Amino acid sequence: MMNSKSEQLAAATVADSRWAAVQARDAAADGQFFYSVRSTGVYCRPSCGARPARPENVAFHTTTAAAEAAGFRACKRCTPDQPSLALRQQQLVDRLCRHIDAAEQPPSLAALATEAGLSPHHLHRVFKSVTGLTPRDYAAARRAERLRAQLDAAPSVTDAIYGAGYNASSRFYAAADALLGMTPSQYRAGGSDQEIRFALGQCALGAILVARSARGICAISLGDQPDALLRELQDRFPNARLIGGDASFEREVALVVGFVEAPGTGLGLPLDVRGTAFQQRVWQALCDIPAGCTASYTELAALIGQPAAVRAVASACAANTLAVAIPCHRVVRQDGSLSGYRWGVARKKTLLEQERDALAVTIQNATA
Repeated sequence: MMNSKSEQLAAATVADSRWAAVQARDAAADGQFFYSVRSTGVYCRPSCGARPARPENVAFHTTTAAAEAAGFRACKRCTPDQPSLALRQQQLVDRLCRHIDAAEQPPSLAALATEAGLSPHHLHRVFKSVTGLTPRDYAAARRAERLRAQLDAAPSVTDAIYGAGYNASSRFYAAADALLGMTPSQYRAGGSDQEIRFALGQCALGAILVARSARGICAISLGDQPDALLRELQDRFPNARLIGGDASFEREVALVVGFVEAPGTGLGLPLDVRGTAFQQRVWQALCDIPAGCTASYTELAALIGQPAAVRAVASACAANTLAVAIPCHRVVRQDGSLSGYRWGVARKKTLLEQERDALAVTIQNATA
């Protein structure tokens, strides 16, 4: 039985889930609520670095207006009545991204730092924490996007290269294969002269399409209608020669189908993985999640060393075209619930259940 009002107040605060966020100085809780301290008369963000308050002195508020109406003033250390540091950084990086997008040539780090009013080192750190990319990598990715657009519209490959902002064709050609997955001329012709073998079939998850370029498996798609999967492949490679698989390819397809139905067995086939440097890092991190396990988008961002790049990580997962081989189905929301999946949330649920069941059997056999 409580013997004082202070103890009752302290117990009520400790029982509130928001108290844990205050103790952890959790920046992710900023904006969700504010807390006030009766002994000092101020209110703060959950992430405030001020000396910890005693729980009996703490009250929670949903808005700054509510805290001020209760008679508290804003903390001068965490300035809860001003935009959060994370929001200010996001706004700054958004402005710099627009600046990079508008520039004919990628701005130097020093020039961007001057634009931002920060030191080059600090700008580099802030930009990477928000986007998951360095300013240089972001500029390169945007230049690559411009190049793809230019290859579709410019009179020649050379015009496209210079129109996209490359100041030397030799520099572009050195990275062309990794960037486009084919020669510039082939890309300009919609994949012309590329041969892509494909096969359609059925598996436990519905229709499946498997496609292979000269470099390896370039598509594993799942769906309800085989025709829709084939149209998607044709849209990706509009002028490539799509060839129905022969007997040797059918054996590879059988391996892929077996892998999709039992991912723990491993695939063991070369993959043709095409993506930006950031996407490649995310996809590699996905492959490091063991079968039967899951990770949140926030945890995945932390795994690649970019804890603030949660949205960019989610976009990279959505860009994956190799179902199960790059296991984006193992990424879930922070609360463990299932979110969007390129090939349907129901298939994501089935894949996770299959993997967990297989893992449980493996553990049972190991301990028997």
